[in-house]
Parts: sequence; C-alpha cells; structure tokens
Amino acid sequence: MNKNKEVVSITFFQYPKRNRWWAFNQMQLAISPLERVPGKKFFKLMGTGGGFGFSLKPDFSTYALLMVWEDIEAAKNFNLSEVYLRFNQQCINNFTYWMRCIQSHGTWYGEKPFNPSQEKAKGPIMVITRARVKLHKVLRFLKYVPNTSKSAEKANGLIFTKGIGEWPIIEQATFSYWKSQEQMEDFAYSLAHKEVIKRVKKENWYKEELFARFIPIDINETPD
Repeated sequence: MNKNKEVVSITFFQYPKRNRWWAFNQMQLAISPLERVPGKKFFKLMGTGGGFGFSLKPDFSTYALLMVWEDIEAAKNFNLSEVYLRFNQQCINNFTYWMRCIQSHGTWYGEKPFNPSQEKAKGPIMVITRARVKLHKVLRFLKYVPNTSKSAEKANGLIFTKGIGEWPIIEQATFSYWKSQEQMEDFAYSLAHKEVIKRVKKENWYKEELFARFIPIDINETPD
C-alpha cells in the first residue's frame, strides 16, 4: 500500500495591467508569507514566458506558484490562507493543477523537491523540466532550445504548456500537460528533441537539471 500522501500543486495567476507591478514585487515580498504556510514542504514563485513553452520574452501578466504539500488537505487549505487570498484579490484569473509525482530525477538548487510514489501513469500526465544554464553556454542554449520548444506546438496530445522560471534565460523550466504518457514520450523521443538532448550532454550546458513526471489529481479554474 502506498503511504506517500505528498501532493504537488502549480497555480498560474493572471494579472491586469494595473496590478502587474504589484505582482512583480511579490517575487520577493511573498517569500516570507509563503514560507509560513502550514503543510508546505517546498515552493517556488516564478515568472513565465510569453511564447509557446520556453520563450525569451517574459509574460508580465502571469506568474506561477509551484508548491509541494504534505497531503491533499494542506494543498486545498492553501486557498483559505491570507497569502493566497491576497494573490486572488489582485489577479483577474487563476487556475491550479494538483498532482502526484510518479518519477523525478535531478535537483533544484541542490534539493530533491519531489517524493515519487512510483505509480504508473494510466491516463493524462504532467511534466516539469528545469535547468540552470552555465553562463558560458547561454549562446548555445539560445541557438537550439527555443526552436525545439516551438516544435512542441504541433505535438499530438499536448493539452497545455507554459515556460516558467526564477531568472530569465539562465534558470528555465517548463510545465506541460499531456493526454497520455505515450504521446508525451513520442515528442520527447522525436528526432529534433533527441538532437538537443544529445548536445546538452555532449557539451555539458547545464549546471543543474531536473525532470519530473506527475499524474493529475484535480484541476481548478476560476472563470475569466
């Protein structure tokens, strides 16, 4: 019997123009309140990219909050917290994916944030990939990775994707949601994607990287 109750959530907050400076400032001001949230094991408040998947152009209207929880009760209770209500008051829309990690490799600033349950994906699957790019490899990264990300736009089975990250270019992550593991792997093992992965390994572009798979538990959207 699987006793791992850990739950992961990622919430995308979309802000009107009048509140975007407030949202940008929360990248620092919200850290302390988020650290005090009950049941939280790990969190990252991040900006997002303005294009499809990975993008060099920032999207100042949307911010992503990734959180790891002790259990689903703690995750759902976050919506009653002061910090969440403050975000919700300032944004015009937000939507949350709740999920359970089933596979994770790598680290996030030296930490392993997810505790995989080792379950098998039998339906939709979500993926987070993240990398810290070495400064002297940035130009190589920019030459190849954005085009590969754009190729995902035509990938079969892709439901949603968004570039996320703590710092532009050098610290990049992508969240993607797929209809099935098979369709996700069809893209992951496609020729264009495999060529970039081969270059990453051969030329040692990354200082740190992480790859994690999740199965969805629940999805909540607020009306536009």
